[in-house]
Amino acid sequence: MTRLVLVGPPGAGKGTQAGTLSDKLGVPHISTGDLFRAHIGNKTELGLSVQSILDEGKLVPDEVTNQMVRERLAEADARDGFILDGFPRNIAQAEVLGAILAESGQKLDAVVEFQIDEDVVVARLLGRGRTDDNEEVIRHRQHIYRSETEPLLNFYRDIVVTVDAVGEVGEVTNRVLNALDK
Repeated sequence: MTRLVLVGPPGAGKGTQAGTLSDKLGVPHISTGDLFRAHIGNKTELGLSVQSILDEGKLVPDEVTNQMVRERLAEADARDGFILDGFPRNIAQAEVLGAILAESGQKLDAVVEFQIDEDVVVARLLGRGRTDDNEEVIRHRQHIYRSETEPLLNFYRDIVVTVDAVGEVGEVTNRVLNALDK
């Protein structure tokens, strides 16, 4: 059973690694971004709520995100493990995740921290050529990550596994798998 949380700054390759690790480990990759898009696309009650929040340019409140994750983790394919990407983003969400897992007698196996220099991430993201990616926006997202998400590393310090996120996809995947085996 593998229950992982992936943590790292935007552009560290979490989404790419989550997909690859999901295939290798046989557990679902659960991305909050994908959950939001699925709920919005299916016009669920939560999806309509998220859409109106996003339309106002606001961040989706923890309660809504927590509910989506709670529902997704209750699905049959996530019973034997999962890879969470984008959740938890803060200590409050981490506490909710702990409570969700405790309800079914489960706990996280590891938190994988993707370590990468900010300038490398900035260059990587600028190279994608997305219109919403300029250096100022990217550095602002890095700052938000450091202030809101980095504290999770201390919260989860007993189960954090740190991996160098620079390199080819396969190299980084192997580093993660090797680190999890130890």
